[in-house]
Amino acid sequence: MDFFETILWPLRWLVELVLWAWHWLFTALGMDAASGATWLLSIIGLVVVVRSALIPVTVRQIKSQRRMMDLAPDMKKIQDKYKGKKDQYSREAMSRETMALYKKHGTNPFASCLPILVQMPIFFSLFYVLRHAAEKRQGIGFMDEALTENFYNAKLFGVAPLRMNFGSAWEAQNWTVIIILGTIMVLMIASQFFTQLQIMSKNVSDETKNSPMYRQQRIMLYIIPFAFLFSGFTFPLALNVYWFTSNLWTMGQQFIVIRNMPTPGSEAWRARQERLKAKGKLTDEEKRAKERGEELPEPQQPQVGQRQQPISAKRAKKKGK
Repeated sequence: MDFFETILWPLRWLVELVLWAWHWLFTALGMDAASGATWLLSIIGLVVVVRSALIPVTVRQIKSQRRMMDLAPDMKKIQDKYKGKKDQYSREAMSRETMALYKKHGTNPFASCLPILVQMPIFFSLFYVLRHAAEKRQGIGFMDEALTENFYNAKLFGVAPLRMNFGSAWEAQNWTVIIILGTIMVLMIASQFFTQLQIMSKNVSDETKNSPMYRQQRIMLYIIPFAFLFSGFTFPLALNVYWFTSNLWTMGQQFIVIRNMPTPGSEAWRARQERLKAKGKLTDEEKRAKERGEELPEPQQPQVGQRQQPISAKRAKKKGK
């Protein structure tokens, strides 16, 4: 057992527990224990459990990404202020002002990476669990000999072993696995691209879109999704199913968050304001106040039986000022 397998032991045990629970449920419902469909649904069930547990962290990530984009214009001002200054005092002053800016906006560059960092140990724990099962090695907990044998023999559509990766499928000339993995890779790249595009195009304020940081992130939009080519070629079919399902979850979750908690001043925010306006939940005055980022005072209700004093037009105009 190598070092990473050792430190991931608790998570591997939990992954085996969740897989066993879903596999037991689908088997109890009458599905074949060694069927690829049974294991496929069990892996999807694992995604549901993991991503549901990470919802608070993911919402925090989305908010952090939004704040990072909002502070881009202020960050540019700090960078311009100390541009070309390489002395120790200037570097320390720039660092202090940058940290103060992060504190003001309640974010930091690492907060947006938190869900990915939390997910990676779970992902690699699943990798070790499936790798052992693919080698007909028992797990450390619930993946006993019988369950390991079931996974080893599991085939999607009766011809695509879930334990195969692109390399082993190529050697075996199993074109079904190759086609499935190729399709999953394309869909993973597309789903990741669309997820990031939702943020970049709909959930970014107009001011942020004019900043250099936004243009740099726009370039990364076309580069990052292709990282899934590595997972598609390296990881087994079962693990790629997990990653793709997780991507679909992210895409749907992102859509819901952007629709209901958009960045003020963004295209999604304006669309939400219009929806509220159409439902009569937003008056013209409230809409203008929200655009200015102001809070409207609560209207004072007259007491019961109290007579409203008439006000002349001139006095009303003066009061309005």
